[in-house]
Amino acid sequence: MYFSAGETKSSGKYSWWLYGENHEKVAWAGETFPSHYNAKRAAESFKAGASTARFEVYLDDGAEYRWRASRSSDKVAASGESFDSKYNAERAAENVRINAGRATGP
Repeated sequence: MYFSAGETKSSGKYSWWLYGENHEKVAWAGETFPSHYNAKRAAESFKAGASTARFEVYLDDGAEYRWRASRSSDKVAASGESFDSKYNAERAAENVRINAGRATGP
């Protein structure tokens, strides 16, 4: 896994993304930041705390499953894709929880 932080395509603001070894996006910040520095700091914070974050799987409006991670009352990450089953979303969240701390970058 590896982190990337940079400018978003649509808003001109910044965010971070986490990619798997297959270069598929597995997570992102779930929000944008006013600077590259802030996006990078948020990625580093998630990387450091992913193993202890609370992961929640939910059904989105499109009737597909997603996950989001939080610490305290702050949302810190969201799934990079949607899943057709709750089980697959749970597996993806667990993969991020276990492996994000060892990811390279940002």
